[in-house]
Amino acid sequence: MKQIKTTDAIGMVLAHDHTQIIIDKFKGVRFPKGHIIQAEDIPVLLEMGKETIFVLEIEPGMLHEDDAAAILGEICLGQNLRISSPREGKVELFAECDGLLSIDAQKLSILNSAEHIVISSQQNNIPVNAGEKVAAMRVVPLLIEQSRLTALQELINPPVFNVLPYQQLSAAILVTGSEILLGRITETFSPVVLEKLTGFPVQTKIVRTVGDERERIKDAIIEAHQAGIDLIFCTGGMSVDPDDQTPAAIRDSGAKVVTYGTPVFPGAMFMLAYFEDGGAVMGLPGGVMFAKKSILDLVLPRVVAGQKLTKSDFVDLAIGGLLS
Repeated sequence: MKQIKTTDAIGMVLAHDHTQIIIDKFKGVRFPKGHIIQAEDIPVLLEMGKETIFVLEIEPGMLHEDDAAAILGEICLGQNLRISSPREGKVELFAECDGLLSIDAQKLSILNSAEHIVISSQQNNIPVNAGEKVAAMRVVPLLIEQSRLTALQELINPPVFNVLPYQQLSAAILVTGSEILLGRITETFSPVVLEKLTGFPVQTKIVRTVGDERERIKDAIIEAHQAGIDLIFCTGGMSVDPDDQTPAAIRDSGAKVVTYGTPVFPGAMFMLAYFEDGGAVMGLPGGVMFAKKSILDLVLPRVVAGQKLTKSDFVDLAIGGLLS
């Protein structure tokens, strides 16, 4: 570091914190170590009695923490995100629309494994709102070799983070159960599904009670699919009991089953299937109706955001899948 006149310090980097005291108004660090001195800072520093200051000399090949953080942000920045200006060596990413936060976990792991790089984010595959902070990142030292960041830029193909906007979709709720079809009990499952759909751009066009017969459930699924419905929910009848026919009816409909059973509680007996020409069918076990949070809360945002889930996606839900 070297000592120079304050009036000559524009663009220089402070070598240590500078504290300001204003009686009854302010006491604390006014300019932190690493701050890049701006023209408007000069009068303030002079008022603080700083006729000369110690600054860091950035040697060729080195980057200030703000510049390094900006490069990290460029590597991480994906669709529907905005990046903040560097401040004290940190940048943050904010969602620009409501949607699903999608993170390339492998790329993020590579970045955080690099020395002096720290990146933190919210959980993967969760709903976020416009304006919400989703990630923050910085380098640890005040100065870092530019070659480190260049190597990461060459290694990592951006982006690491995306926000996937929700799609405008239509839905059908097919309620199973002869006791409901015959009016013996009040149907309480569809209101739960309708409540889960609030907040998503999904229009429910069909709510229909179909009873317990395998053929009737299958026909109702096919009719809803042929009517152009994007999301078909079959409520109940998902256990292995002989009289629970919903899983077989979903298979009979021609939709290809991705999974029957998930490592998530409540919701272990959940089924997801897709038609080849588009459209998803979900078999919802009884736990969805009673639990505040269930498998449906994990799957629904991802499907509405346009992700086509695989068996591997459900396997990955095991860690954190114990919801209650």
